[in-house]
Amino acid sequence: MRQMSESATNGVRYTSEQYFRLAEKGIIDPDERVELLEGLIVTTSPHSPRHASATTRVYETLRRAVAGRAVIRVQLPLVCGTHSAPEPDIAVVSGTPADYDLEHPQAALLVVEIADSSLLEDRLTKAHIYAAASVPEYWIVNLRADLVEVFRTPDSTRGGYQERRAAEWGDELDLLTFPQARVSVTELLPRGRK
Repeated sequence: MRQMSESATNGVRYTSEQYFRLAEKGIIDPDERVELLEGLIVTTSPHSPRHASATTRVYETLRRAVAGRAVIRVQLPLVCGTHSAPEPDIAVVSGTPADYDLEHPQAALLVVEIADSSLLEDRLTKAHIYAAASVPEYWIVNLRADLVEVFRTPDSTRGGYQERRAAEWGDELDLLTFPQARVSVTELLPRGRK
């Protein structure tokens, strides 16, 4: 489970604007692994080999599937409202890389989190944040169960997804915002545990 930074444990709720100002001023080190979730600065865990492999697999698979029709960002900020700037493992955003030269994206077409120790947080906190930000499709690559949890049809007022399903080895997933794009769950999952 993630641990909150010192500032978060003091009950301070930051806006995304304040959070990025802390980084600009050097108060948050650029190499510090943190993200802003619902106003709290939260530290992130180091990546296991399976987590790193899954991140690479998802990136490569989605890069082929969207073929230049969108930008695929890896572990970079996505501004999701006033108090959240998570750094999803993968975010597929519209436009070109140049569109984000001066500001982080504020919308995504698809967000993917790779989950092992962060599974509960990804299902609850992150799902709430992404649904509230109207991200149309959210996947959790669940390394514990070796499957992909698919969340669709966000309800931004309630901060949840109306449609949820599990996709297993051999299943295929259509990308909602790219009707011709389809990926195999097998391409997204790393080999099993030792």
